[in-house]
Amino acid sequence: MPIYEYVCDECGKEFEEIVFGDPESVPCPKCSSTKTHKLMSRCRTGRSGGELGPMTSSAPSSGGGGCAGCSGGSCSTCG
Repeated sequence: MPIYEYVCDECGKEFEEIVFGDPESVPCPKCSSTKTHKLMSRCRTGRSGGELGPMTSSAPSSGGGGCAGCSGGSCSTCG
């Protein structure tokens, strides 16, 4: 079940919605407007054990020396 992020063009509310297929419009939960559009989702990595809470900064758990997302030091988020 894909979860997409949307923004309402009428009230500016950002929200997530589980979407089946490719619906033409997804109503805003705040103002019920159907003038909404998909947002580019922000990539989230580094979660473990199915955790659904916010990501936190921590040392990498593996010995690869990179960030928690790739553990290799070669992705664009490693600094």
